[in-house]
Parts: sequence; C-alpha cells; structure tokens
Amino acid sequence: MTIDRRQFLKLSALGGGAVLASSLPGCAGLSASEPDFYFVQLSDSHWGFQGPKVNPDARGTLPKAVAAVNALAEPPDFVIFTGDLTHTTDDGAERRKRLAEFKQVASGLKCPVVRFMPGEHDASLDRGVAWKEFFGETHYTFDHKGVHFIAIDNVSDPAARIGEEQLSWLKADLERQPKDARIVVFTHRPLFDLAPQWDWATRDGAQAIALLEPYRNATVFYGHIHQEHHHVTGQLAHHSAKSLIFALPAPGSQPKREPIAWDAAQPHKGLGFREVENEARSAKFAITEYPVDKA
Repeated sequence: MTIDRRQFLKLSALGGGAVLASSLPGCAGLSASEPDFYFVQLSDSHWGFQGPKVNPDARGTLPKAVAAVNALAEPPDFVIFTGDLTHTTDDGAERRKRLAEFKQVASGLKCPVVRFMPGEHDASLDRGVAWKEFFGETHYTFDHKGVHFIAIDNVSDPAARIGEEQLSWLKADLERQPKDARIVVFTHRPLFDLAPQWDWATRDGAQAIALLEPYRNATVFYGHIHQEHHHVTGQLAHHSAKSLIFALPAPGSQPKREPIAWDAAQPHKGLGFREVENEARSAKFAITEYPVDKA
C-alpha cells in the first residue's frame, strides 16, 4: 500500500507528527535554492513498557509507525525520535537489551536519515552511558536545506538540567548563526516550567530560552508529556508531540501524573498526528490535528 502525507496523518495506532519545514517561522518565502521539505517526529515509544490497562498493543505500536512512514508516497527528508525510546529499568543489561531491540525495529525505516535523542527513561539512571553505546552523542547539531537544527540533552543529568558545559556549547553554536536564521530545536523535556511537580520542566531551561530568544525564527519541538501542547515564551514557540504508547493527563489537572486508561470504545484516544503547513509567503503556520480513530 502507498499512502500520501495526509493519509499518513490519519493512520491509527501511532503517535508523533509530520512537520513541513516551510511551516516554521521564517521559512516562508524560500527561494528555489531552498526548497520546502518535511520531516517526521516520533516520540515516547517506551519500548519495554508493559501495561495492558493503558496500552494492550505496547509492542505493536512502534512497528506500525515504522510501516506507516515506509508507506509514504513521498518519503520525509529525515525522521527524528525525540526521547524515551525505551522504558526505564534499573537493570543495565535489560536497558541495553531494550535499546538494542528498539534500534532493530527502527532500522526498518527506509528513510535515508534517522536521528535519535534520549529521554530520561533511556539515559538518566546511567547518565547516558548505555545510550551512547547505541546512538552516539546525546546532543548535536546539523543543517538541512537552509535550516539549522539543534538537539539539546536535558535528560542525562538526573537532576533534569542541561548543564553549564552544554549551555556553553549552545551559546557558541548560536553565536555562529545570524539573528534571522531558521532554527529548529529538539528537546525531550519542555524547556519552560510546564508542570515542575510532574517533572515537566528543565531546571536550567530558562537559560537556554534566553539564548534562543534573540533568534526570531526559532521553534522548539519536544516530547515527554505524551500530548499536544503549545506554548510561547517571548517569541519562541514550543510544540509537544503525542506519544506512541499512552496518553497523559493535562498539565497539573490531577494530583498524580498517571497514564490515561485504555478505552476499548475509543482505543487510540490521546494518540494522533499533526500536520503543520505554511501559509504562502508569510511567517504564519497552521497546525491541523488528526484523531487516530479516523483512518
């Protein structure tokens, strides 16, 4: 079966989103030498999670996501997983086993470029040691068709900090970019204080936001909170991705952060897709969400 982007966004049993790069602030009005492109963001697959009350298809969702991406009529330029690839475990051997299994499933993606970032479930208990064995550095940059991408690690430190060394690295990288550069930042946790009592924050995230604030065409995509959420700090927009495993309640809406129970009548409630499209010749963008039960 071959599917187009819009059909992909409506597939069931998947989370994450497809993002058109031209939709990002500052990406409008691209010249012929800087063509539009799109990438796929997937997040929070939690490979190794077991909990039939919140997802009886825990080992099936990720392979379905891989199959869906491979079925796109026009493949994305790249795919990125924004953290919590695996579910946490105190057993180092089991952690490596889950990372290896996840990598094997993800290797089925036919996209020429697949990038990975850790979540706290992957990296906080050993400060990313096992993660680096499988995926390399936990923070990095790359450039693609006129857009500068920055992956920030705010999970390897168990205290939920980016850390002075990485902040210095970020500062130096940004200083090499013009103020009107098109910049996309990937993190796992939100950089701002969304719900600190639920670990939905980065303790020194305000410092990263201050470094990014002068760049008027910067956008942040993150995971961690297992739901769609949009927030603006100054002129910096932050957009969270839905999860591949289970939904979580709205920030601070109840005393405890507990997964939303699986509803057999609405089996994929809380999992869905996002399409972000640029309005022609403007810096505005429109986001359309598709519930996964409308295949």
